Amino acid sequence: MEDILREIGSIARSLDSISNIEFKQYELSKGQYLYLARVFENPGIILKDLCELICVDKTTGSRAINNMVKNGLLIKKTDSTNNKNQHLYVTKKGEELYPIINNENNYSSKVATIGLNSDEIKELTNLLNKVKTNVVKDWKDVKNGKKRDY
Repeated sequence: MEDILREIGSIARSLDSISNIEFKQYELSKGQYLYLARVFENPGIILKDLCELICVDKTTGSRAINNMVKNGLLIKKTDSTNNKNQHLYVTKKGEELYPIINNENNYSSKVATIGLNSDEIKELTNLLNKVKTNVVKDWKDVKNGKKRDY
């Protein structure tokens, strides 16, 4: 079996590295562009759900969010019915960055699919969604203490 995950990992690390370099000028430190984009796309999301969405542990997510609040990119609003939940929103400063992040994503997607026709792109998207579903399920299981049998 080909080592698909090595290829996917290489693609992900390359794109993440490019984004981190390009977004440094906007004072978005490592990976923060992803948090900003997901909060923009899901206004009012709570930390737990955001962490699930991007597959990071709560400690990592909390640290990133706190830095982004400190830098004026996000704000937290406490839930009126549950004080433990803080809803996240993009500030005006953050809103101005979203189109730049989205344009970078669209450009990277275009570059990544050079030489593929529309049917191949659809098939690749469907296959990667299946792979993601499998991996995310496994991630959640392990995160919740399940041991995997190798």
